[in-house]
Amino acid sequence: MRAFHCYRSRIKGLQIPIFQLKLIPSAMRLLNLFILCTVLGLHLHAQNVMITNIDSPNEPSIMMDPKHPNVLVAGANLNGYYLSSDTGTSWSHHVLSSTYGVWGDPCISVDTASNFYFFHLSNPSAGSWIDRIVCQKTSNNGATWNNGSFVGLNNSKKQDKQWSCIDRTNNIMYLTWTQFDHYNSSFPLDSSIILFSKSLDAGLTWSTPKRISKQAGDCLDSDNTVEGAVPAVGPNGEVYVSWAGPNGIVFNRSLDQGETWLEEEIFVTDMPGGWNFSISGFERVNGLPVTTCDLSGGTNNGTIYINWSDQRNGSNDTDVWLVSSNDGGDTWSAPVRVNTDNSNRNQFFTWMTIDQTSGNLFFVFYDRRDYTGDSTDVYLAVSSDGGASFLNQRISETPFRPISTVFFGDYTNITAHNGIVRPIWTRQHNGQLSIWTHKTNYFSIITNTQTHVNTEKFDFENYPNPSSETVFVSFKLRGLSTIDLDILDLNGNVVKSILTKEQRNYGKYVERIDLKPYHLAAGTYLLRLNSNGITKTSRQIVLE
Repeated sequence: MRAFHCYRSRIKGLQIPIFQLKLIPSAMRLLNLFILCTVLGLHLHAQNVMITNIDSPNEPSIMMDPKHPNVLVAGANLNGYYLSSDTGTSWSHHVLSSTYGVWGDPCISVDTASNFYFFHLSNPSAGSWIDRIVCQKTSNNGATWNNGSFVGLNNSKKQDKQWSCIDRTNNIMYLTWTQFDHYNSSFPLDSSIILFSKSLDAGLTWSTPKRISKQAGDCLDSDNTVEGAVPAVGPNGEVYVSWAGPNGIVFNRSLDQGETWLEEEIFVTDMPGGWNFSISGFERVNGLPVTTCDLSGGTNNGTIYINWSDQRNGSNDTDVWLVSSNDGGDTWSAPVRVNTDNSNRNQFFTWMTIDQTSGNLFFVFYDRRDYTGDSTDVYLAVSSDGGASFLNQRISETPFRPISTVFFGDYTNITAHNGIVRPIWTRQHNGQLSIWTHKTNYFSIITNTQTHVNTEKFDFENYPNPSSETVFVSFKLRGLSTIDLDILDLNGNVVKSILTKEQRNYGKYVERIDLKPYHLAAGTYLLRLNSNGITKTSRQIVLE
């Protein structure tokens, strides 16, 4: 790797609280009822948080404990790890050590017993550089780590670019990575392959690695090298993985916990321009794929997604893409573009995750849509309809301009659970590297417009004027929320508070509002729902 003794690591890396607001008239004398649900899109209610700028960190990984979402563990090259116990508001900096060496490519996983695992490359004193994949474990949220176990040791062959996932129904741990016969070798008989191993005992021991790629790649760590193997678990324990190489993006699967695999990988999509490409300001950029699977139990349960970036639209118009499969990977959708800009500029270094409490998809990537030069923002995208549509939002508070002589790393990362979403990325300012997250609540406002109520459906005789009627307000929460619900006049003054700082959990709620005691005059009023600082307003036109 040019910056780190020849290693080139290349994987890149809200149930957003969603509320839906409707007004439901119940036998009211109305001329019209308008639900003015302006599409507010993606709302942010927080700020960037710098995790660290110590030791030139890059290639960050982050993981949240779903059982204790206030606890997060992050890692970065070469040997840094970072702990937060307040959902990412503050972080402590630490250095990981092992007799096997800690040599970058951090990947963090967590099991259902709240054990975190830090996977990384090796550089042991008794061995050779990147000769194995190392797994270190903590059972106390990062206070202490064991020395680690390892897998993949195979004479002089090099083990690189690993990623892991855990089946949360049984805590089986799966690991995939690239093996090089000789790293950076141009000798035609030297090749790269994708390997797989698993642990049944919380990372103490690992199964003998299996080759799961029939088509080998070269050893040049470029377009014709097979890399980017990120495993995912299916709803019935399936193991899914895709990677990039000379045939574009390909896919393999196991239906028996990794014991057997398809004899030949399934073609997913081409990658015009390859997975290794150039973007001004960076020494190197890759578009390697990320594989995920919906386990939410919702509409898209079992759908497999693959996210990557490529330059099919030109070397100055890198884009972020998504494909999906709802038949276990036999067939794949056409690529859809995740970035919604019309700028013909670069979006790159993408990573995605799924909030498994909702099935919502989240993506983080670098973005230059607003600039003609090398200034770079960080964007977050969300899809609540299985990748049919996307909302994009800039989450970096200011852009940065990278310098290509400073090693920047090869991926971003993101974690999400029950409406808490924490992306992580590298920033370079005046040559100084730092890693950041964004602490925020996310809401997707679902549009619902009802333009005319047929008055013949209502018995107006029993309700001679609007102020004697009842209105029902329904809303749906995707996570623990603090709720305020108010009636306002058109000047924004609160006429009546219906709910004030009321705690509500996940679920759908219907609130009955009796208008009669308020003696409202005929006219226009607003109903405003506030959830964790995010506001949604609807307007009702009331006539006598």
